[in-house]
Amino acid sequence: MSDDVEKEIAKKEARRIKAKNEQGHKVWFGLGMFGLVGWSVAIPTLMGAAVGVWIDARFESRRSWTLMLLLLGLFIGCWNAWRWLRDEGGVR
Repeated sequence: MSDDVEKEIAKKEARRIKAKNEQGHKVWFGLGMFGLVGWSVAIPTLMGAAVGVWIDARFESRRSWTLMLLLLGLFIGCWNAWRWLRDEGGVR
């Protein structure tokens, strides 16, 4: 049992030392994550709007499919970004 605890502590300490040595990379990592989150929201939103425009042009309807699918794409994109950040960032 104590061997498992010692191994876990050693693993955490090694991770801490590695993170301390790579402090200069935090800025680039942050910018990369910022871009990834932005695209993970933008792509589903634009896809929803494009499909909505296509449906509105092809079929007559009282409702705006463009608006509905744009909002659905925005919701999916935000959920996807939140889930990715939660998994990668270790936030629960």
